Amino acid sequence: MTDAPDIDALQVDSLVIGAGPAGLMAAEALARAGRRVTVAEAKPSPARKFLMAGKSGLNLTRDEAPAAFLSHYGDAAPHLAPMLAEFGPSEAQDWARGLGQDLFTGSTGRVFPVAMKASPLLRAWLARLADMGVTLHTRWRWTGWSQGGCRIETPGGTAVLHPRVTVIACGGASWARLGSDGAWAEWIGVETAPFAPSNAALRVEWSGHMTRHFGQPLKNIALTAGNITSRGEVTLSAKGIEGGGIYPLTPALRQGAPLCIDLLPDLGAQTIRQRIARPRGKASLSNHLRKTLKLDPAKIALLMECARPLPDDLAPLLKALPIPHQGPRPMDEAISTAGGVTFAALDDALMLRARPGTFIAGEMLDWEAPTGGYLLTACMATGLWAGRHAAQWAHDHG
Repeated sequence: MTDAPDIDALQVDSLVIGAGPAGLMAAEALARAGRRVTVAEAKPSPARKFLMAGKSGLNLTRDEAPAAFLSHYGDAAPHLAPMLAEFGPSEAQDWARGLGQDLFTGSTGRVFPVAMKASPLLRAWLARLADMGVTLHTRWRWTGWSQGGCRIETPGGTAVLHPRVTVIACGGASWARLGSDGAWAEWIGVETAPFAPSNAALRVEWSGHMTRHFGQPLKNIALTAGNITSRGEVTLSAKGIEGGGIYPLTPALRQGAPLCIDLLPDLGAQTIRQRIARPRGKASLSNHLRKTLKLDPAKIALLMECARPLPDDLAPLLKALPIPHQGPRPMDEAISTAGGVTFAALDDALMLRARPGTFIAGEMLDWEAPTGGYLLTACMATGLWAGRHAAQWAHDHG
């Protein structure tokens, strides 16, 4: 990090705007190609969202075959395919190991640093970039175009920079306090798709009956919305339902698709009926369900909340319990966002058609993917792609 610059003396060769994973990957690619790189970061320190994501264990990528990995990117998969072919799960792991991080793969294929934090990885990365001559300026905020260049608000005043090449990686529109506020969409000057929450918690207006179950997990369930099904744990909260199991369903839920939860995904309906038909004696229905089906109190409470009055045949409800909801939680609470610069506004190198020499990377692009390593890998892959092509463009037009 550097102090306020002498604005009048600034000479910038290659400018990267945004010091998250995509921006830092672009900076490294440019530096490896021999460019003099300046990184402008609006916040007082780099990669804040990356660090926040790593507090509970940094999920770098997913150890999957390329085709299976690519399938998680939906409509954007054809655009991202060449980038993920160059930097996919294997390359992401090699990259982290190259920064001195030992890794392990969990039972679901998720890959983590043994340290389970982002900070050691980020420190090693920033040190390597500094050794490569990359200059990082914090509290430098890009605020649009001026006089044919990039207008940057710095602690020393306003600068208009005219780099040979620029990579912009300002993030999406979630977690604004960490730097991704989406404000750039007002001045980017090209076609953008509207922002929408992705990997978001779900709003549910519970009755008072549910209060004592807030904070309780629902484990071993399957959730379905539209044509998306997810097997993963969720947590009941005062605001609704949150957790890894609900996040992949966000694209369908924000379109108003109904949510159904299979409370017993490993049992068929007929098996459920047979178990419920066992003699009940004087036990309450809740205790009977707990004993015969091993339903925990949170699952029983959810059944009572969403399905009363209960029908005689409970099996269909236990296999597909409808959950009334009010859509995803607000976008700023979401882990990521859909929307952003459309691929139609870019060429195959991620260069803006309307601004030759300016490239876009990371969550600024109009794509989305579930959590589980897919987000981070694609952010870095697009950053690497944009950085390499920006370096080539600068060479060709130098």
